[in-house]
Amino acid sequence: MRVCVLGIGNILFGDEGAGVHFARFLERNFAFRSDKHTIEFIDGGTLAMALTPILADFQHVVLIDCISADGAKPGEVYFFDIDSVPLGVNFSGSAHEIEMLQTLKMMEILGDRPAVRVLGIVPKRIEGCSFALSREVTDAVQIAQDAVLSHLRELGFEISRVADVKIGEVASEFARGRY
Repeated sequence: MRVCVLGIGNILFGDEGAGVHFARFLERNFAFRSDKHTIEFIDGGTLAMALTPILADFQHVVLIDCISADGAKPGEVYFFDIDSVPLGVNFSGSAHEIEMLQTLKMMEILGDRPAVRVLGIVPKRIEGCSFALSREVTDAVQIAQDAVLSHLRELGFEISRVADVKIGEVASEFARGRY
């Protein structure tokens, strides 16, 4: 099975880039091995519809993005199957989230959509020209990490830690043009 860990978001808007930064954080800090499966990490940015041919080549996608949820506090983490979105969770935080949801629905109609699990982090701030993540989002990394790594183990990956790069360091690499 081909597995994709897809980070979504605009890295120029603070917490809005959490999905991209978290996917890179996982790729930098862990090694993934399986005799049966392959895994790729993709920075999907705000491409949405343009990702259709790429996503159609995978059987399973872990989509990482910031989300909105009724009554949720910044830094709360949700991990769910796209076919079973929890009550109160919505994709209205930014234009790309709506477009990504529409992309997945279109792929489903065409029969090309892979299985999708969503890791959603509630942002604190979405502001222009900031690569920095809020304390609430950086504090959520351990919970998000545990959820994704547990899921990937269930899929059959052996996972080992290979580095200890903090998510803030990953985000600041974009600011310095080193990614």
